[in-house]
Amino acid sequence: MTRIPRPDVPVVAVAASLAAVALLATLVWWHPRSIVAVVLALLCVLLVMIAGVSVTEVRHRREEARERAGDEPAPWPGQPSTRLSYVDADTLDTLDSRDAMRAVQQRRQGASGFSDR
Repeated sequence: MTRIPRPDVPVVAVAASLAAVALLATLVWWHPRSIVAVVLALLCVLLVMIAGVSVTEVRHRREEARERAGDEPAPWPGQPSTRLSYVDADTLDTLDSRDAMRAVQQRRQGASGFSDR
């Protein structure tokens, strides 16, 4: 079975984005008051959707490549390495909402030594 070569996805995203911007500029500059305005607006939306799907596909491919390579994504700068609440989902499921809030407040008071209230 022969494989049909696809255009590179970032090229598609950039081309669709540029075409959408051009259509939007045409709409703003020309001010058509007929069905042409509707058609141009729908084409603009279609091109933006194509660009968005293309970018999402690139992200999905990168995530799959990382998983195959076994690399973990690097944390964002400034992202805390530990969770702030210290309460996992199982604990929240078993406790009443008031008990869960009380447990979170007690843990925060224990960590800092005083309450903010």
